[in-house]
Amino acid sequence: MAEIRLENVSKSFGNVKVIEDISLTVISGELLVFLGPSGSGKSTLLRMIAGLEEITSGALSINGVRSETLAPGQRSLAMVFQNYALYPHMTVRENMAFGLRNIGMPERDIDLRVSEAARMLEMDELLERRPAQLSGGQRQRVAIGRAIVKDPTAFLLDEPLSNLDAALRVRTRVELAELHQRMKSTMIYVTHDQTEAMTLADRIVVLNNCRIEQIGTPMEVYLKPASRFVAGFVGSPAMNFLPVDLLPGGALRLGEGPELKIALPPSGPGRYELGIRPESVRVLEGEGASAQGSPAKVGVVERLGDRTLLYCSLKDGTEVIAQDSGRCNIQPGDTVFIAFDTSAIHLFDQDGKAHHVH
Repeated sequence: MAEIRLENVSKSFGNVKVIEDISLTVISGELLVFLGPSGSGKSTLLRMIAGLEEITSGALSINGVRSETLAPGQRSLAMVFQNYALYPHMTVRENMAFGLRNIGMPERDIDLRVSEAARMLEMDELLERRPAQLSGGQRQRVAIGRAIVKDPTAFLLDEPLSNLDAALRVRTRVELAELHQRMKSTMIYVTHDQTEAMTLADRIVVLNNCRIEQIGTPMEVYLKPASRFVAGFVGSPAMNFLPVDLLPGGALRLGEGPELKIALPPSGPGRYELGIRPESVRVLEGEGASAQGSPAKVGVVERLGDRTLLYCSLKDGTEVIAQDSGRCNIQPGDTVFIAFDTSAIHLFDQDGKAHHVH
C-alpha cells in the first residue's frame, strides 16, 4: 500500500495549462476516484502520477519518497488502461507473465504470482486461451491481472470499463469493488461516469477546468456539493436549478406556490440560483394539495420501475423534475401540485459557490 501526495502540481503544454496548482493526498489503502467531464484533466493527472507525463511544476511523493523525476518503472505503480493492450499471439498466462520475465524474475516466482492473480480474479480456466477467445470483460480482467502480478504499491486505472457494454460494466464494477476490499491496495480510478464514482470510491475528487472543485466521500459530494458545477454533474437526473430572489427572513416563492422559508446564508438576502434534487420535489395529493404546493403542468413522464420522473413546468415557465412512486398514474398534460423539501435546498451565488442553508 502507498500514500501518494501531490503538492502544487501543474502541467502545461506550451502556453496551455491543463492542470493548475493541484494539491491532494491519496490515503494508503483507499480507492480514490478522479471524476470529471472530458477535458477536465483527470487522465493527465493520473499519467503524471504514473510518470507517463512530465510534471511542469510541483512535487509528487510516493510513500514519502520524492518521485516526480523518477522513471515510470521506478515508481512501483501499475496502470490499467482503457485499451487492454494485450498481446494477441500470447496466451493469458503469457500476457500476465510477460512483464515479470522482462525484469528477470525466476520462473517459479512468476508461476506463483500468475496463479494467485488468476485465482483472485476467478479466471484459472482462461490461462491457456488467447485474447481473441475472450469476451471484453474477460480481457479487462486479464489487464487487471497483469497489473496485480507486479505487486505494485498502488494501482492506477484509466477508465477501465468504458469499452464494456452496460450490463458487463455493472458486473465488472462489482468485481473491482470486491477486488479492492480483498487486496486493500491503494487505487486511483479515473472516470467520467458518476455512477462508477459513487459506487466504487472511498473518496471522490471532482475535477473541472483543470482544477479541483471538491474532494469528499460520495455522499458528501452528493448531499453537500461545493459548487453549482458539482451539483449539476453528480446525480442522475441532474439537480433542478431555479433562479430565486431570497428576501429578508429567508422567504422565497416558487411559481405560484406558497411562500417558503429557509435559513439565510451568511451572504444574506439577494439573487441566487436554488438547487434541489428531483427526489426532494414531491407530488401532493388530496384536498389540501392546491394550498400547499405549486401548480405545474406535466410534460414528459419517465417510468423507471421503482420510481417515476415527471418533467414539469411551473406557471412562469420554469422547468422542474419531480419524483413520484413507480406506481404513479400521472399522464403527460396533467396538472399537479408539487412541494419542495426546504431541508434539501441548496443556494448558489453568481460565482457558482454553494451556500448551504441546512
